[in-house]
Amino acid sequence: MPKKVILYKTLSCPWCHKTADFLDKHKIKYTSIDVGEHPDKGEEMVEKTGQRGVPVIDIDGEIIIGYDEPALKKALKVK
Repeated sequence: MPKKVILYKTLSCPWCHKTADFLDKHKIKYTSIDVGEHPDKGEEMVEKTGQRGVPVIDIDGEIIIGYDEPALKKALKVK
């Protein structure tokens, strides 16, 4: 069963783009949420993580803060 992946991002964040590129490269389906355009989703992100910085990746409830390739690979079981 595919994992539910949510990427909280902003348009101006280079690490957010790098994270999206990683997910695309590994053909991981994800929901992309721009917290700049959707402040309510930004608050949702803060409630989940206590973090205001992006990117934040929620993988079936496992939170990864920032672009952390080893953590992404482990959580998504990709090489």
